[in-house]
Amino acid sequence: MRILVVEDDKHLASALRRGLEGEGYAVDVALTGPDGAWFAEENAYDLLLLDVMLPGLAGDELCADRREAGDWTPILMLTARSGPEQESRALDAGADDFLAKPFSFVVLTARIRALLRRAPGERPTVVEVGDLRLDPARHQVWRGEKPVALTPRQFAILEFLMRHVDEVVPKAKILAHVWDFAYEGSPNIVEVYVRQLRQQIDEPFGRCSLQTVRLVGYRIVDDRDGTSR
Repeated sequence: MRILVVEDDKHLASALRRGLEGEGYAVDVALTGPDGAWFAEENAYDLLLLDVMLPGLAGDELCADRREAGDWTPILMLTARSGPEQESRALDAGADDFLAKPFSFVVLTARIRALLRRAPGERPTVVEVGDLRLDPARHQVWRGEKPVALTPRQFAILEFLMRHVDEVVPKAKILAHVWDFAYEGSPNIVEVYVRQLRQQIDEPFGRCSLQTVRLVGYRIVDDRDGTSR
């Protein structure tokens, strides 16, 4: 899952990046409204986290602009001023939710998970491919009844693939979705994580659900009989 944080307070923006990356999200940060608008136009995000008071372009204006452009990515607005007037202004601009500062990071991440579960459309609380189950809210994975421990990055890749079951997902698309805009390392990092995932979700169970499509990308399938297809 990839999130854009648009927040002009550098310390808060940095803290949000660290915290959200610790939860397994890929995070891009913009410190001004115009920079946030550019990021939102040039990249695909699962959620936008916008401060209301931004230099150059206010957060509620940026929100309204995205809606006018037909972008219905979930938007969570942050503001230093609470009250019905501020909340109604954010919601009227097209925001999906509103959170006043100071806020608990636990509450923020719960709000984010709630928005991600229901967009686009009503996402299932638990994602299933055969007997492989993934719960985004609890950050847990099971093969059958046995829990599987994954790192946040492994979890993010698996969730992305499971939401595109039976589809061949290019390596570049995984890289763009799971790593942030500033990542400058080797794209082969995807291969490393896919190999790790196989060792966690397939090999101990005699499965081959996570498949490589040579020169194209990866896909995950329902492979309960243990054979490739």
